[in-house]
Amino acid sequence: MTVAVPITHPLLELAGVRHGFFTRQGGVSTGLYAGLNVGLGSADDPAAVVENRARVARAMGGEPADLATAYQTHSADALLAGAGWDEDRPEGDAVVATTPGVICGILTADCAPILLADATAGVVAAAHAGWKGALGGIIQATVDLMKMADADPARIIAVVGPCIAQASYEVDEAFERRFLDEAPGSGRFFVLGDRPERRQFDLPGFVLWRLEQAGVGEAAWTGHDTRTDATRFYSNRRAFLNGEPDFGRMMSAIRLG
Repeated sequence: MTVAVPITHPLLELAGVRHGFFTRQGGVSTGLYAGLNVGLGSADDPAAVVENRARVARAMGGEPADLATAYQTHSADALLAGAGWDEDRPEGDAVVATTPGVICGILTADCAPILLADATAGVVAAAHAGWKGALGGIIQATVDLMKMADADPARIIAVVGPCIAQASYEVDEAFERRFLDEAPGSGRFFVLGDRPERRQFDLPGFVLWRLEQAGVGEAAWTGHDTRTDATRFYSNRRAFLNGEPDFGRMMSAIRLG
């Protein structure tokens, strides 16, 4: 059996914390979803998705019932999980836990996954930051909820996982204007595209900036571009450009204990 081995980052190699940015490798899905597709909302074989999620849970040292993954809506809603949610998933785009063994997980396929930890306070979180959530406040909401659980932003370590990189993320002028209006100073995250009316947006750079604004003590990006590496990553943008009807989702997860 192929084992699901996640990408990890040195910043999150903390005592009492376990983390991983899972790729598409190590799963049982086939065809369009070949690999470790964990997307319950995809049109993949549901039994394959269940098995893939179980593999992620076991790779994190737990069981499927320990998984706390939300029904993601690109919101700014962060949730506190005292146990796994199984099939009864609340709506939200970040999961915070203080209970050992609870696996905070979020799903992405180009959006930025963020794993956060204050090991001293015993608080971990996983956040889903697409452009809408990153602009709308999901990062601040996650840090605020961690603070309510006694985390100190200055102690929080955050790592942004594999996501779409600037060279792969073309947008229009209206997209840029929205950022300039709602997040003054964000113009640094846009460069001209191949045509005068197009721009390229630096999502991981913007997310790191938002983490800095939220007072997070230390943060980094793993440096992986999901759109350009079809062997390792699912990608919404790549699927769209290839005319594919759907795409798989990857899980990024973190837990205490």
